[in-house]
Amino acid sequence: MPQLDTSTWFITIVSMFFALFILFQTEISKHPYPSNPSPKDMAPIQHKTPWENKWTKTYLPLSLPQQ
Repeated sequence: MPQLDTSTWFITIVSMFFALFILFQTEISKHPYPSNPSPKDMAPIQHKTPWENKWTKTYLPLSLPQQ
């Protein structure tokens, strides 16, 4: 049975990684990135909820009157 020649595997794998690196670099460089992002206003947002303006009470089952 002939011996498997692995002498070219290293250069094949290295060239594959190099080609993939170049391919990904060119794909990534095509994306437009904002050059100067504007700062966002960090003021707290007031959410209106229905229970802010009225009084509510939580009734526990044991605090209800006996029937």
